[in-house]
Amino acid sequence: MLFDTTQLALERAIGGAAQRHAALAANLANVNTPGYQRVDVDFHSALRSALENGADSRGAVERASFSAERDATAVSRADGNGVDADTESAQLAANALEQQAAVQVAHARIAILKSAMGVA
Repeated sequence: MLFDTTQLALERAIGGAAQRHAALAANLANVNTPGYQRVDVDFHSALRSALENGADSRGAVERASFSAERDATAVSRADGNGVDADTESAQLAANALEQQAAVQVAHARIAILKSAMGVA
């Protein structure tokens, strides 16, 4: 196998962060929509569980799935909306930084492999 479980987990984390970005952006877009309920993508827990799977962690990482789910802990305003624009903006920025860091680590690992193979 050319790519190990760590590289696969990085790629899945990048994808999970992209899904979370879309969910957080949707929350911000609906900050003034009465009755809108906040959604989020918890890819961290899914990946953590997959990596703790022991002998089949690679297969578990490959099968890990992420989807936007309603946030039952969100406090609703009088109009039923559960989105706080400041909190969403902060989470969106943190998620973007996390995704960027995962991309940089993945690229660095690929550069190391290319270097070891003598590919420019």
